[in-house]
Amino acid sequence: MDKPEPNLHFKLMSFCYKFRDFFLPRINILNEVGIRPGFHVLDYGCGPGGYITPLAELVGKSGKIYALDIHPLAIQTVQGIAARKQLTNVETICSDCKTELPDNSVDVVLFYDTFHTLGDPDRVLEELRRVLRPHGILSFSDHHVKENEIVSRLTNRGLFRLARKGKRTYTFVKEE
Repeated sequence: MDKPEPNLHFKLMSFCYKFRDFFLPRINILNEVGIRPGFHVLDYGCGPGGYITPLAELVGKSGKIYALDIHPLAIQTVQGIAARKQLTNVETICSDCKTELPDNSVDVVLFYDTFHTLGDPDRVLEELRRVLRPHGILSFSDHHVKENEIVSRLTNRGLFRLARKGKRTYTFVKEE
């Protein structure tokens, strides 16, 4: 089972992400995904919630955002963002894998900078496939993993198919 990072590490990481997000706004990455109003999006490994506000703009009030992380501070941070910005369509999930979401209930999964930290990535990929709707999108980015490993690890079991490689993300679709 995966374990959360120590609190100090999480706080330092969150501080660094503020600088990253200033120079490379998260909306620039999300624009590659093709998220539309009404979409249900799972931010798997949401960390300090850098994608929450731009996601809320993209999905609109008719959409839904699920923010999942193993770290309780991540969940608290996202809940704080949602409360401050009055985002009523954000739901947090504290978990190391299971989302507890219904089968085929999510249009897009954001899976950014998390894969390299997982103890059992196949179990997570199976869970992500389970919650994605048919032809749902798995948007993937992890600069700690080489391109050939990304593609082979996400496609070798027939769970996903590479649809395209963007400037900053890989778009995989759920195989039927």
